[in-house]
Amino acid sequence: MSAPVTEDLLIVGAGGFARETAQAVRDVAAADVARGRAPRWRLAGHLDDDPALHGREVDGVPVPGGCELVHELPSARVVVCVGSPRDYAVRARLVRRLGLPADRYATVVHPAAAVSGSSAVGPGSVLLAHCVLTAGVRVGSHVAVMPQVVLTHEDEVGDFATLASGVRLGGGVRVGRGAYVGAGALVREYAAIGAWSLTGMGSTVLADVPAGEVWAGSPARLLRPAGPTALAELARDASGPGGALCGRAGDAPMPAGAPAHGTEDGTGPSGRRPQTRMESPVV
Repeated sequence: MSAPVTEDLLIVGAGGFARETAQAVRDVAAADVARGRAPRWRLAGHLDDDPALHGREVDGVPVPGGCELVHELPSARVVVCVGSPRDYAVRARLVRRLGLPADRYATVVHPAAAVSGSSAVGPGSVLLAHCVLTAGVRVGSHVAVMPQVVLTHEDEVGDFATLASGVRLGGGVRVGRGAYVGAGALVREYAAIGAWSLTGMGSTVLADVPAGEVWAGSPARLLRPAGPTALAELARDASGPGGALCGRAGDAPMPAGAPAHGTEDGTGPSGRRPQTRMESPVV
């Protein structure tokens, strides 16, 4: 068996999430060395379209130029680390703009994360410290999973979703493509978080959140439609093959035998949510 080769890694973005990812990469390298093996990545730099950052360093990591430099360094692996509640669709737009094949993207999992052997994480995704994937969890591509997130049995997280710090998902939850779940949110078992929706920080989600809406509170309630960039992505997905409800073709598949749920109006295929012993009215 050949010895592992250290690969260059470019982080697209130089903001808070990108800096956290850079630290995770350093921690992965340190863990590799402690186990007596070569580091899997060498931080080659941040790429950012802000010209004021070019030629500078962010936390000791150089910013050689804009995002298009990924094409001039074809041997480097890439991870896209941009986005915020103000524009959580930017990661999808940037990945589309770069047009890289899936095998160019790294998957960064902090050594303090716990990922079960029955769970899977897609290319371009980042799992930060102390997040937990318990059993049969599926995380799609270019997903941001912040510290202290807990994903329990058979949860599904679609491509480009963001789970902010401290999110807790009950079993069988389905988070749609591009959805943003705010810090500290609690999501009830078998609920569906619709594509390109936003769930506010600290919310308690007891019912399905429809695609393209902003919900918040305890229990979470509709506040307003999502912002224009998120709605533009939702419309783009809906016009493509398969459309976009709580997920679409290309997102992580539902596990065999999992309950079907999450239609566009927020109900299951029978028109109502699965009932459990903990059912509570949402008014």
